[in-house]
Amino acid sequence: MCGIVGIADAGGVSFSLYSALYALQHRGQESAGIATFDGAVLHKHKGQGLVSEVFDESLLASLEGSVGVGHVRYPTTGEKIPENIQPFNFRFRGKNIAVTHNGNLTNTADLKETFEKRGQIFCTTTDTEVIGNLIADELRISGGMEDAVLHCMRILKGSYSVVVMLDDVIWAFRDPLGIRPLCVGKLPNGHIVCSESVAVDALNGTFIRDVRPGELVRIDATGITFRQIAVADHPAHCVFEYIYFARADSVVDGRLVYDVRRHIGQALSENETICADLVSPVPDSGIAHAIGYSEASKIPYREGLIKNRYMGRTFIMPTQEARENAVRIKLNPVKGHVLDKSVVLVDDSIVRGTTSRRIIGLMREAGAAEVHMRIGSPALKAPCYLGVDMPTRKELIASDKSNEEVRKSIGASSLRHVSIEALISAIGMDKNDLCVGCLTGVYPLAIGCEQCSRRRVELIGGTYQSNLGVFKEVSEARTSTK
Repeated sequence: MCGIVGIADAGGVSFSLYSALYALQHRGQESAGIATFDGAVLHKHKGQGLVSEVFDESLLASLEGSVGVGHVRYPTTGEKIPENIQPFNFRFRGKNIAVTHNGNLTNTADLKETFEKRGQIFCTTTDTEVIGNLIADELRISGGMEDAVLHCMRILKGSYSVVVMLDDVIWAFRDPLGIRPLCVGKLPNGHIVCSESVAVDALNGTFIRDVRPGELVRIDATGITFRQIAVADHPAHCVFEYIYFARADSVVDGRLVYDVRRHIGQALSENETICADLVSPVPDSGIAHAIGYSEASKIPYREGLIKNRYMGRTFIMPTQEARENAVRIKLNPVKGHVLDKSVVLVDDSIVRGTTSRRIIGLMREAGAAEVHMRIGSPALKAPCYLGVDMPTRKELIASDKSNEEVRKSIGASSLRHVSIEALISAIGMDKNDLCVGCLTGVYPLAIGCEQCSRRRVELIGGTYQSNLGVFKEVSEARTSTK
């Protein structure tokens, strides 16, 4: 769930990279990093903390060059140590390389073991370094980045959107199932590739389109080109991007996230049986859901909780204790709105249940007569292995509890989740084009002993066998230039 960006611009890129990372800060708050290339030297700076804490004006001015990449980290693989902060930078055969990655590989341990048997030494505990080694391994043989990406797509399992700076060229690619987002845009004097379209907006750029699953993008001073490396019969876009993680003003795989969440809220209000006085969101990720609920139900929308805007997201804080302690500082009930009122409280999801329990407690302490929880996702039943921090069933409150048991546990007057069918309808995609593993326990690729709805993938350029499925020969690569 990290945020990644790559920019090639006629002017300097460091300040543009900073602005883009600031727009993507919601995707990771543990650390931030930037690497640039001035034609001869790779400049880099990275550190733990928010983007505004890691960089200042003098540091950005020292990061010279017209090409660069940046990263904000949310850890799913690898410890919270300085060595794991991206970009992952190295030199190989006279080339300066910087790698950034959003996603989570499921075969990291196996690949590391293979490399270590060959004598490879690893400097980090992240899966990003594995990707870097795969790229370098193929560059050693063929010297071409297109072959290196083909090699990655043949070997890697899991989710990966990757942006690489190879000297003065930006390369970006997305896994064949398109699990994590990636898009491209036109800037006044160059091009950008980034996790979400809001980074394009932050630079007054023009959104071009999403990077297609299995597609390779090349950006340099002359422009941008696209090449399809792999094609799946069905992608597996992550539903949680729409439910929670992406910014509401982003366009992700052709869908404006705000509208998806509003449609989810509308679906939540269908067949409602309660008589409430107001609809209130859990800010910020529940706002669009609550507006949709209010529109459809005709129950007035009013904020019952005000967010401290200087607090980050509790969901992506590194420990459960930190998440719990942050709730009271982060959210304050508006007593004049909720006193003696029946409140429909709309949130995007319930993961562990502790945050919901504390929020409902705040509302009751403020005098709310009833607190009816309405949730913009189906109950989360299974862990995510592909980049969202839901690692074990034990941590998920709904994995072994009924809806009524969850309601009692969090202290709600009533509890309803949107159905999987209504969620898919709100997103507006074919159900086979979405990853709903956290909702159903059935994943789009083979992961240990978990159930799998395997996708068929065609890898352009050769015939290979992979745990992703059978790759068939495709005689000619489809290439387009924009």
